[in-house]
Amino acid sequence: MKATLREDERLDDLMRSGRVIIQNENEFCFSMDSVLIAHFPKFKKNARVMDLGTGTGVIPLLIADEVKEICAVELNPQAAELARRNVELNGLTEKIFVMEGDYRKHREIFKAESFDIVIANPPYTPIKNGEANKISGIARARHEFTATLEDVVTAARYALRFRGTFCMIHLASRLCEIVDALHRHQMEMKRLRMIQPKVGRDANLIMLEAVVGANVGNLKIMPPLIVHNEDGTYTDEIYEIYNT
Repeated sequence: MKATLREDERLDDLMRSGRVIIQNENEFCFSMDSVLIAHFPKFKKNARVMDLGTGTGVIPLLIADEVKEICAVELNPQAAELARRNVELNGLTEKIFVMEGDYRKHREIFKAESFDIVIANPPYTPIKNGEANKISGIARARHEFTATLEDVVTAARYALRFRGTFCMIHLASRLCEIVDALHRHQMEMKRLRMIQPKVGRDANLIMLEAVVGANVGNLKIMPPLIVHNEDGTYTDEIYEIYNT
């Protein structure tokens, strides 16, 4: 299917199964974070997956070959429409369903405990008192205007079956909050990977896998993922992720 681009839109190559994605240059475009978390879960072919806050649908497009079906939830109407167009453009309407809705109202928009895996690349940064009016445009997408950490974890637990897995990328600095939220919602972390900008730098992001109903303990801490070499180029592992 040939892409029809509108004003301020561009077509990007996802370098996976010949897939492409339409993005609006005036809206929030997907970043490396989405690509990294798309490659982090351990998928099974018969898995039913939910992507919380899908944006323009990049994560479902990247994982479509590996799972049975994907429900992609998006609050922003413009982003949801683009996600639908991207699903159609790539011929994946039978596998990916885009649901426009607010996952904070999870009891109203999807069935409880009906998914095997939930993936999230949520807003990272809490809004402090007095900050709301100072943050605008694309920057708002990275702040907790529409969903807090608690909202994301609550929705994930509602969607997941017993022993289902929740995979998320988030700020390393919020790890303690994340562990607490997971525990309160009957999920325990089982895999953790730190992401460092360069060797010797502090981790700024984490990727985690938590399991519903799991016992505490037996956490696997993976080797850190290094994004850049000293000269600023991407590491071999980053290139490998983008090309698989």
